[in-house]
Amino acid sequence: MPAHRPSVVVTRRLPDQVEARMAELFDVRLRKDDAPMTQDELIEAVQTADVLVPTITDRIDARLLARAGDRLKLIANYGAGVDNVDVATARQRGILVSNTPGAATDDTADMTIALMLAVTRRIPEGLAAMRDGAWPGWAPTAFLGGRIAGRRLGILGMGRIGQAVARRAQAFGMQIHYHNRRPLRAQVEQALEATYHESLDHMVSRMDVISINCPHTPSTFHLMNARRIELMKPSAVIVNTSRGEVIDESALARALQAGRVAGAGLDVFEHGNEVNPLLRASPNTVLLPHMGSATLEGRAEMGEKVIINIKTFADGHRPPDQVVTG
Repeated sequence: MPAHRPSVVVTRRLPDQVEARMAELFDVRLRKDDAPMTQDELIEAVQTADVLVPTITDRIDARLLARAGDRLKLIANYGAGVDNVDVATARQRGILVSNTPGAATDDTADMTIALMLAVTRRIPEGLAAMRDGAWPGWAPTAFLGGRIAGRRLGILGMGRIGQAVARRAQAFGMQIHYHNRRPLRAQVEQALEATYHESLDHMVSRMDVISINCPHTPSTFHLMNARRIELMKPSAVIVNTSRGEVIDESALARALQAGRVAGAGLDVFEHGNEVNPLLRASPNTVLLPHMGSATLEGRAEMGEKVIINIKTFADGHRPPDQVVTG
């Protein structure tokens, strides 16, 4: 890394305070509009920058990295997930990768609970009736949903966000179950009053609510496949605030349409913003445009982590949030 201010290219618009701070510290090229970079723009960025700051909308794959210039030494991802970056290829080319873990934990956990409530209490249906002027007045049997207290919550992925969801769900009186690559430490499991399921099939078949909180990796792609969706109780609902690729979206849409699954709350989708039409048409779904981390506080904290990673690296040290797997 050169001794002068590093050349940094940012691929998307970031909060004003983040961009202002970057401009103070680095020789930064900011995005004038909020459209994703084209492939040609990304190629130009990796050929001219010391540091690239991409987001989840940018595919930093082996093909792009093969075009990178000798200057590029750090990819400081604006986001906790790095499935948009070929970390192994970057490492082979001597390029470090960092991310922003923890910045969106509470925000995403809050949204997970919000989706659970929205689906089980039929909140979008109530909103639609009010906006359409179709509410005739209160009735004892109108818009009947269900309590989440007492329901079994199965958390798929018990990392930072999964544990934050569990703590919130405890306050609502839910029973906490989880599937993970390995059990939590005993004291953490006891504090969360959580039951570990080594078998995902076993957990899925017994839960009232399933929350997807694991990252997208080759091993988690379609982890909730058609067979496991069929294992769900007809009264169960599924919530996903992690990555859309973890669920076989077509299989879920068919199950919702057929009434084999009671409902779904989805903030992420398998094919980005190309949402399965069957999901859009299902009355028992709540669909959001990837809003899980969308708070001013969270996005500012993500930006601060990016800045610290770049500044630390530019000073000749290892970025505190360097990604060491992938």
